[in-house]
Amino acid sequence: MNRAADRLELVADPVRRTGRTLLAAGVEQSYVDVEDPRHLHFEYVRRMAAAADLAAPAGTPLAVLHLGGGAMTLPRWLAATRPGSRQRVVERDPAVVELVARELPALPPEVRVEIADARAAVADTSAGAYDVVVADIFRAARMPRHVRTVEFAAEVARALRPDGLYLVNVTDLPPLVFTRTQVATLRAVFADVCLVGDRRMLRGRRYGNLVLAATPRPDGLPVGRLATAALRDPVPGGLLHGAALDGFVAGARPVTDAALDVDP
Repeated sequence: MNRAADRLELVADPVRRTGRTLLAAGVEQSYVDVEDPRHLHFEYVRRMAAAADLAAPAGTPLAVLHLGGGAMTLPRWLAATRPGSRQRVVERDPAVVELVARELPALPPEVRVEIADARAAVADTSAGAYDVVVADIFRAARMPRHVRTVEFAAEVARALRPDGLYLVNVTDLPPLVFTRTQVATLRAVFADVCLVGDRRMLRGRRYGNLVLAATPRPDGLPVGRLATAALRDPVPGGLLHGAALDGFVAGARPVTDAALDVDP
């Protein structure tokens, strides 16, 4: 890798001896504790984990598709908390896969990693194959156009079981225009959608991460338990759903392949 924009490195956490942070061009991408895969350092990862943990009774194995791998934080966490979970990780950057395989603890055999484009991988997935799909897809700190459209969301919905769960990590800054558009896009496909995050983020007061949760089943999200989990996080969060989400998304329109000039 010759360009600074392509520079990848794993650095030790100066505070937590066993912590490692994956950096891309100096920007934090993932965090892994090499001795405790249950430790989740980043706030948005904890929110995703809390939502995934409500997809089935504690300890029950899940079938999970991870779109975007990084240091494989959530696959490691799921393997530790739900042994036997069948997991497929799709990561587009072979350099990330090589670095993580070389420098971090080996993944369990039930976690399969492939180098591929996220949309192409979802299109090749059988209908109803997964309990959970997790999207944490970024290129140069932005979500690529072809994975933020109604058509892509419809492919994800097809890959999920009827009561499956789709989780999306979104980064945004005030006034959260991108997040509002993504909410509208998912609502065009999924029967139930909510938004979880730091309450300051939800009020549009700072840059950061938000998590979208969606399911094909009407009223299928465990909204009360998700709200409780968000509130109990070390960074207390809030949840928008129903009428509150209606107000948040007012005026935003779903995004299509045609609108973004995406060639599927």
